[in-house]
Amino acid sequence: MKKIAGMMLACLAGWGGVCAQSVYPGQFEGKFKVENSVPMAAECFDLSDVRLLPSRFRENMERDSAWMVSIEVNQLLHSFRTTAGVYTGREGGYMTVKKLGGWESLDCELRGHITGHLLSAYSLMYAATGSEVFRLKGNSLVSGLAEVQQTNGNGYLSAYPEELINRNIRGTSVWAPWYTLHKIFSGLIDQYLYADNRQALDVVKRMGDWAYAKLKPLSEETRRKMIRNEFGGVNESFYNLYALTGDERYRWLARFFYHDEVIDPLKEGCDELGTKHTNTFIPKVLAEARNYELDGSEESRSLSKFFWNTMIDRHTFAPGCSSDKEHYFDPAQFSKHLSGYTGETCCTYNMLKLSRHLFCWDASSRVADYYERALYNHILGQQDPATGMVAYFLPLLSGSHKVYSTPDRSFWCCVGSGFESHAKYAEGIYYHNEEGVFVNLFIPSVLHWREKGITLRQETCFPESETTSLIVSVDSPTRAKLFLRYPLWSGKVEVKVNGKRIKVGQKPGSYITLDKEWREGDCVEVTYPMHFSLETTPDDSSRAALLYGPIVLAGELGTEGMQAPAPDSDPLKYNDYYTYNYHIPEGLPVSLKWDEKHPENSVKRISDSTLRFCTADGVTISPLYDVHRQRYVVYWNVELKTYSDEK
Repeated sequence: MKKIAGMMLACLAGWGGVCAQSVYPGQFEGKFKVENSVPMAAECFDLSDVRLLPSRFRENMERDSAWMVSIEVNQLLHSFRTTAGVYTGREGGYMTVKKLGGWESLDCELRGHITGHLLSAYSLMYAATGSEVFRLKGNSLVSGLAEVQQTNGNGYLSAYPEELINRNIRGTSVWAPWYTLHKIFSGLIDQYLYADNRQALDVVKRMGDWAYAKLKPLSEETRRKMIRNEFGGVNESFYNLYALTGDERYRWLARFFYHDEVIDPLKEGCDELGTKHTNTFIPKVLAEARNYELDGSEESRSLSKFFWNTMIDRHTFAPGCSSDKEHYFDPAQFSKHLSGYTGETCCTYNMLKLSRHLFCWDASSRVADYYERALYNHILGQQDPATGMVAYFLPLLSGSHKVYSTPDRSFWCCVGSGFESHAKYAEGIYYHNEEGVFVNLFIPSVLHWREKGITLRQETCFPESETTSLIVSVDSPTRAKLFLRYPLWSGKVEVKVNGKRIKVGQKPGSYITLDKEWREGDCVEVTYPMHFSLETTPDDSSRAALLYGPIVLAGELGTEGMQAPAPDSDPLKYNDYYTYNYHIPEGLPVSLKWDEKHPENSVKRISDSTLRFCTADGVTISPLYDVHRQRYVVYWNVELKTYSDEK
């Protein structure tokens, strides 16, 4: 793994160019036959237009790239080939191919989903780095899948037999076959969009043709019965396939998977989500977001925004994550659901996708604030820096710890979405409209706005530092606007242009607009003062998370009582992340004495270069994304007291 990481470091240094696009508004030029039908307040840059500079984000990306490259294409194709009968006997690879375990094992009904995720991840990493190794891996994988599809003969393509689809249609027990197919549909589409793989488009169109022939004859009663089974975001994939081809059959398929029982209440403004499976729910709304963009459906727009606000206002924990044991719960019982199984990572992955769509519609700073919160506190911290492995849940039970995957014997859904998430950090930093650039995230990076001949280089140590600098390069003097996000968490911002302080009339929760003719070497320096805040649970004001700016801070509680193989998952146990016994010892220091008027009396910063603090009781506090391989506390038992008044 270390050798691969070294190779990836060299690859990531190259800029390279790709002509592939993203799946969000503002890209797609020359790719789609059906364009978006509604105006956008902001549009996305191509992922290939942004490069990460050295930072924790790029370090995560490098570890992610090393892991995904270490997985052999023949391993990913083995279950597909075995099911289709591409090989016989020993030719099938039992002497040569090391089998993948966990959810990719040959007896798991979800097998093949990780191949779909990696199709996406390879293409994303190619766009994000320009490194040929990712394009070549994707090409080999697509070529192998095309051979399997040809063997099947009817356009069907999966690592499990078509009988699993038949079981779903009959309404008999089966584990989410359309969910798995969604990953393959999406991965092939991403291979075409990001890596310009034409064969991938041919393969996915044949899959779409098979699906239409399979589902068109079914009755409405059968349709309603079969979509009760989790189907992921396959309807979003069908909308994208319709946009790529203009083929109305694929739009019919997207609408076939419209889940009346779930979506109709959102149209009526019903925010009672009950105990439904959270990550089954979110992708269905993502499909409605795409329907709005392609068809202009105001119902789809309205319900998507209503759902997003319901999630943020009622169902989201301080780190930006949601769900307890993958399900919604009564927000009136919020504090009772701070368990060891909160924050399924796939839910946050999908909420960030939905947020990208909504930001394009309205350019809302509130949406950007959430995106930042979830990206830093959950997604960035999902990956263990020591091993590159990732966590399924973000446990919020005091004294629990993150539980990490294994390199080749876990392959949960959150491993698959993790491959993608850590490849595409660059996609949410900048947006644009006809007038200028939105700077949404303070991540070291370089943006090439090729159409305008403008390059922005963002240099910052945020969040350890409150200041970020934007250095401008232009082909020639160019007039454009910079829209600088003014986060709700920020104190009074200071903006300097070429060393001269600029008057700021805006307030937190908006955008600061700089409108000028930019010249080579112009420099914008922005300082966002950060402060402590407590975020209490809705039902118990004595339980609260501690934040510094947008960063959730966690108390480090050590490793007492952690039993091997903790903090790693045990692949010999069935889905142990879901039944994990954390063996939490008694007496851990999970209380926080808090001076509301003078927080500096409650915690002391240990050094100016890190976000490490110490409580009055001697507990070290660090950003949650930096706390790994040990126990922690996020939601403290808060004792409010004004210590300064006693002095």
